[in-house]
Amino acid sequence: QVQLVESGGDSVQAGGSLRLSCAVSAYIASMNCLGWFRQAPGKERERVASIYSAVSTMYGDSVKGRFTIYRDNAKNTLYLQMHSLKPEDTAMYYCAASDGVCSKPDEIRYWGQGTQVTVSS
Repeated sequence: QVQLVESGGDSVQAGGSLRLSCAVSAYIASMNCLGWFRQAPGKERERVASIYSAVSTMYGDSVKGRFTIYRDNAKNTLYLQMHSLKPEDTAMYYCAASDGVCSKPDEIRYWGQGTQVTVSS
């Protein structure tokens, strides 16, 4: 069963924090890489963060030091903790899964439906 369901998106002021969640099916949870991508209007979809085999993590340069990706295996849930949010973080955030790597959109096999994050100045 393929299931990726995001939640937690909201409108916040700059400097605020949010935590995104992605509930996944057991099949998705077993895949090699889970990640978060985002897409702002008129821009390409970009990788925010990736977690490999529940251990190794990678981040986009623009979010390093501010965002943290982690997962709760008991709940089959992927999280993205976001701090010090900036207006440029405004985008639709997507949960993603890949059999291999997940640094680029074309490497992703499964996508969630997205959750909107809006950061106002």
